Amino acid sequence: QVQFVESGGGLVQPGGSLRISCAASGFIFSSFGMGWYRQAPGKERELVARITTTDGTLYADSVKGRFTISRDNAKNTVYLQMNNLKFEDTAAYYCNLLAPFISRSWGQGTQVTVSS
Repeated sequence: QVQFVESGGGLVQPGGSLRISCAASGFIFSSFGMGWYRQAPGKERELVARITTTDGTLYADSVKGRFTISRDNAKNTVYLQMNNLKFEDTAAYYCNLLAPFISRSWGQGTQVTVSS
C-alpha cells in the first residue's frame, strides 16, 4: 500500500526558508521519479518540483531558482528546500509519484503559510 507522510511545514515570513520532507512507503522508492505538489485554497493542485531516479530535476517557473528538490533513497524520503518564500507560496504541500504512476492515496500534506 503506497503511503506518503509529509512534514516540516509551518508559518514563515516573506523571504524566509523552510525544508519540508516526505517519507514514502509501499513501493520501491529508488525506482520512481517523485514530485512535490501544492494546493492553495480555491486552486487546483499543481506540480512544483520533480526529481527523477537519476536526480534530474525540473521546476515550475513560479518556484525556479528558489526551491530545490532532493531525495535520499536510503531513507525513502524526498525533500523540498524552499528559500525566499513569497505570499503566493502559501499552500498545502504534498508529495507523490509522477504521472502516469501518481497514487490515488495522497498523504495528509504539510501546510506552508507565508505571512508577515
